[in-house]
Amino acid sequence: MQKRTIIRLFFAIYILFVIQVIIFKYPWEYMQMIASTWQKGVILEGLGTANFIPFKTIKMYIEYSYKLNSAENLLGNIIVFVPFGFCFPMIFDKGNCFFVMLFNAFLFVLGIEVFQLFSAFGAFDVDDILLNCLGASLGFGCYKLYSLIQRRGCSWKDS
Repeated sequence: MQKRTIIRLFFAIYILFVIQVIIFKYPWEYMQMIASTWQKGVILEGLGTANFIPFKTIKMYIEYSYKLNSAENLLGNIIVFVPFGFCFPMIFDKGNCFFVMLFNAFLFVLGIEVFQLFSAFGAFDVDDILLNCLGASLGFGCYKLYSLIQRRGCSWKDS
């Protein structure tokens, strides 16, 4: 199997994993119960609990870090998207451009957040978008570093 095919397969599994962890994280019975309540009111309720103010949640996690699982939430939102930024440029030719990768990461994250907003399978939070895109950016930086090492023909044994 070609390296690119393996990376595409990994990326597809990774995308499914992200959707599972972020959207379908609840037990099946609980999700069925949520889905049975879907009406216009659910959408309005989602709008009422959504955070549209940048850095509001991040600030709250920092201020109340002694009470909340802040590090888990902040770092988790970043780390979960590092593979996106690393793998995307390996799969898509135009993905080697930072802004193309970032735009695609943004669209993916926005899709997840909008789905959460309208489905009640989570809560919309603009800070999740910021943190997830930061994670994808860090992954892209790791990809660029990896590419540089590959181009120069360096190996860890040379040190």
